[in-house]
Amino acid sequence: MEIIENKAFDMDRALYGSHDITVKNCRFDGPADGESAFKECGNIEAENCYFNLRYPFWHDHGLKITGSDMTELCRAALWYSDHIEIAGTKMHGIKALRECAHVVIRDCDIASPEFGWSASGVEMEETSAQSEYFMMRSDHLMFRNVKLKGKYSFQYIEDAVFENCEFDTKDAFWHAKNVIVRNSVVKGEYLAWYCENVTFENCKIIGTQPLCYCRNLTLDHCEMTDTDLAFERSEVEAVITTPVVSIKNPYAGHIKVPAVSEIIRDDENAAGEIIIG
Repeated sequence: MEIIENKAFDMDRALYGSHDITVKNCRFDGPADGESAFKECGNIEAENCYFNLRYPFWHDHGLKITGSDMTELCRAALWYSDHIEIAGTKMHGIKALRECAHVVIRDCDIASPEFGWSASGVEMEETSAQSEYFMMRSDHLMFRNVKLKGKYSFQYIEDAVFENCEFDTKDAFWHAKNVIVRNSVVKGEYLAWYCENVTFENCKIIGTQPLCYCRNLTLDHCEMTDTDLAFERSEVEAVITTPVVSIKNPYAGHIKVPAVSEIIRDDENAAGEIIIG
């Protein structure tokens, strides 16, 4: 591979169409304020680089980015690209990842609103994220040891597994399908409304009005804290290990719970069974 080292680039399409190159300790920044540095490239490695310009990696195939910094001005950094590895990197520009496939993200710091839309095959681990509308409409996700803070995350996702994660996020998992969340903490209002085939295993769920209008919902030995008006109009099989503030009109299934302060049944169609003890 060709190696480019200790250079600065600020023109439009500075390395457009390049293949089989490694850039080390390079800066994509400067008065020309160019964009699309690596558009239409393949087999690119970037090590310890600084990205302060827009749209650096679009329509690329085969990327490895390590130890680098994508600033707030590095907008929409990776779009329409595939076979990507990102490690030890700051991703701080809005919409940093979209319409990408086969992506591995490890040990990264993400601060990017609207991150990860319509992506497929994303593996993320040992990473922290701040984002709104995080991973919307994405599929085939595998997350381990990820910490997230933001709003409206994981909406409309499909075919995903989350393990040992911490999510502080309202309106999460709306309309999600075929999802498993294991050994995780999920804090936030209005969790997982309208979801289908979603399972929480050994999780701690915190916040008001969770898990309403769900189909084929499963909770396997989960804790629930400050959860009122839970399970409204849901089809659910649940084993809950802590008392619940209130349960409202579960439509079908069985909810086993040690105690519940209030059971609300004011819908004649609410046939779900609540088993206390």
